[in-house]
This record gives sequence, structure tokens and C-alpha cells, in this order.
Amino acid sequence: MEQLKTSADVLFILLGAIMVLAMHAGFAFLELGTVRRKNQVNALVKILADFCVSTIAYFFIGYGVAYGVHFFSSASTLAVASGYGLVKFFFLLTFAAAIPAIISGGIAERARFSPQMAATFALVGLVYPFFEGIAWNDNFGIQPWVEHVFGYKFHDFAGSVVVHAVGGWIGLVAVLLLGARTGRYRKDGAMSAHPPSSIPFLALGAWILTVGWFGFNVMSAQTLDKVTGLVAVNSLMALVGGTLAALAAGKNDPGFVHNGPLAGLVAVCAGSDIMHPLGALVVGGVAGALFVYMFTLVQNRLKIDDVLGVWPLHGMCGAWGGIAAGIFGQTALGGMGGVSFWAQVLGTLGGIVVALVGGGIVYGILKKTVGIRLDAEEEFNGADISIHKIGTASSDAEGPW
Repeated sequence: MEQLKTSADVLFILLGAIMVLAMHAGFAFLELGTVRRKNQVNALVKILADFCVSTIAYFFIGYGVAYGVHFFSSASTLAVASGYGLVKFFFLLTFAAAIPAIISGGIAERARFSPQMAATFALVGLVYPFFEGIAWNDNFGIQPWVEHVFGYKFHDFAGSVVVHAVGGWIGLVAVLLLGARTGRYRKDGAMSAHPPSSIPFLALGAWILTVGWFGFNVMSAQTLDKVTGLVAVNSLMALVGGTLAALAAGKNDPGFVHNGPLAGLVAVCAGSDIMHPLGALVVGGVAGALFVYMFTLVQNRLKIDDVLGVWPLHGMCGAWGGIAAGIFGQTALGGMGGVSFWAQVLGTLGGIVVALVGGGIVYGILKKTVGIRLDAEEEFNGADISIHKIGTASSDAEGPW
């Protein structure tokens, strides 16, 4: 029976890893549908290459930083002693690789390729696992201290803060250091519109992410005996709340509508195992409206050229989700309890600080040493031609746009 349980757990978390791996196709198509056509090939290549670089960084460095585990023993030893551990690594790798996939959407259309691969290696090898180990493995004794002071540890069941807020706030740093796309904001205050190149591809990316998210959240239980249908229903309610709120706040704009479920799902990750479904609906609804408001503010008022809105979507909605777990997880609001509001605030702020400092160091060094931005001619021609020496059929026929 013990062997059967172990095998079932291996299969369970393997299926989760595969579902989250599929989400990276969602990241790719969401970016492909949003950027201009002369940058679509780059979006596809970048997400795949980022995942592969992330695998190397996390296997050799990051997983050890976070959990103190390595796989430098014989294959026979690994197969017998670490079968579940290997698949758990695969599952957690797909989370780690989401960091550069998130950042990719913010820096689209003007980032150099090789420096971004170097940034991916550093972020997934060092920055992300540093906070991951604090939040999920009690590294440095910080979580026990939080529990001693506030009564409960910082709670982030599936990564609202650990994955999404960290990725979104690093993305903000990268976007600010890169600067806006050429011609996006003019000196007279006017803006050049860069509408999505393909709403169908954008929608496809959003749908792939939405479906895969049930592996992201539900399989975060990591073993069959800990799985709960509450996580699935809370994820469902959050995506519904996020979609409807974005539909209303965004005045039926399809770009906002298809990012609405993602906003809701980002926010519900942290407390999806402890909230009541009605609380999850509210959390998702707030996240959907927050994304629309912050995306509009960032693009139109602050003039920060975050192409896919990764800071509003992942950074802000992820931070909201971390704090919301401390509100809607309380028994007074129908939650299961076992969570502290102030522990959630402190943990969320900690993730933001790690992201800002780590992202600033990585992208700051790269900017000073090798440069992180395409030159003006390369940007005008588009990343497809400038980096990959190929263009889409549309861009070949109609020129760069």
C-alpha cells in the first residue's frame, strides 16, 4: 500500500507539472497576440528558451538554494530514493520558470535576447529561490519568527506572492530600466496606440493559462492525501469574479476581458485552500477591477510601457492576493482560519522587497555591462527580423509595424 501511495503521489504531481508546463504555451500566445506582428516570432522563441534556461538554472543552483536538495548521484539511486523528489522538482521548476515568462510580457518588443537569457539564469538560479526558500522551506528562520510574533506563518498556498508578485515586481524594474518603446510616448504628451495584433491568439493564451491554472493551484497540495476540492472551486469562483469585474470596468474591451480571469486566479493562489468560495469570488472581482484600473493608470498616466501589463496583473494582483488571504481566510468571513493578516502583509512586503532589490541588481548589472535594449533600427525592424532573421507572413508582406 505504501508503494501504491508513493506511485499515486508521483502521478498526481506529474500531472500537475504537465498542466503548469502547458501554461507556458499560454504565456507565449498571450504575448504573441498582444505584441505587434513584427515581434510575434520573438515572443514564441523567448518563452521556450526562457523555460530551458530556467531548467538548467533551477536544476544546478536554484532548487538547492531553496530546499538544499541536489541530484548529483547515480541514476539508480535517484530512481529508488528520489522518484517523488524528481517529479516534485519538475513541478516546482514550472513555477520558477514562470518568473521570466511573466517578465517577458513587460519587456516585449525592445529587449535584447541574450542578456534576457542571462537575466533568466540569475533570477531563477538565485533571486526567486531565495524568497521561495524563505516562504516554503522556512529558510533563515524567518517563517518561525513570523509565527512566533503573529501566531501564524506567512501563508501562500500556490504562489500569489512567491511566484506572481515576485515576477511582476521584477518585471516593473526591468520595464523601467529598459524604457518605453520608441514613439510610444511623445514629448507633447500624446501616445501612439499599439493595439493587440491578434485578439484570437491573445484569447487562446488566456484560455490555456486559465485551464492550466487548476494544475497550478490544485496540485500545489503535492500529495493526494492533501488535495481538496475547495481549492478547485475557489479557483473557479475567482476566475469568474475577475472576468466579470474586468468586463464591467473595462467596458467590454476584449483585452481586459481575457486578462480578467488571470487577475482573479493570480489573486486567489495564496488563500485558495482556506477561503470560502464567496470570499474567492470577491477576491477575484477586486483583482479584475484592480488590473483594469492599474493598467490604465500605468499606461496613460504614469507612462510606463509595460506591454502586457505584467506589473498590474501579477505584481499588484499578486500582492492583493497575499494580503487577501489574511482577510478572507479568517473564520469571521467564512474562511478556515489559521492565518494572520499582519503576517500576510509582512510576507507580501518581503516578496516585493526581494523582487525590487534582486531585479535591480540583475538588470542593473546587465544594463551597465552588455546593454539590455535593441538599438533604434533593430527595434524599428522588429525583434523577429533583428534577432531571429525571420518575419511573419504579414510583416514580410507589409513591412515593420
